[in-house]
Amino acid sequence: MKPKAYIETTVVSYLTAWPSRDVVIAGRQQTTRDWWQDAADRFELVASGLVVYEAGAGDSDAARARLATLESVTMLDATEEAAELAQQLIDSGAVPQKAAEDAGHIAIAVTNGVEYLVTWNCRHIANATMRSHIDRVCREAGYEPTVICTPSELMGSDDED
Repeated sequence: MKPKAYIETTVVSYLTAWPSRDVVIAGRQQTTRDWWQDAADRFELVASGLVVYEAGAGDSDAARARLATLESVTMLDATEEAAELAQQLIDSGAVPQKAAEDAGHIAIAVTNGVEYLVTWNCRHIANATMRSHIDRVCREAGYEPTVICTPSELMGSDDED
């Protein structure tokens, strides 16, 4: 059985965006495309209605491309348990109130037992200074935390079979 990887909205955005002239963004776009090429072979790709909602916002052509990418991804339920955990993440200060959607992504992944949450959101999700606090809140709520990482951290090695 393949491990599950929750695809947060930033991954879909980098995957489908027009190439950027900004070298950092362009690098993330290429890394995301490289990772995506074999991601479905290595992981069960999952997302949520929250990702669909966020991906559907903005420019209609860009939104259409993001939503088309999500058609091949399994959708997870946003349960009452996820809403409660998201609120605990906010109330504890593990995730700021202004980033309530980010707490939602984490909580949906955690309460659904997803092994990896893949994101380029390094402000409120893949932030090394916040991870231990996020993990502690999840464990105190009775859940095993998901591994929060960027696509580059989940790249396969060249010597894999």
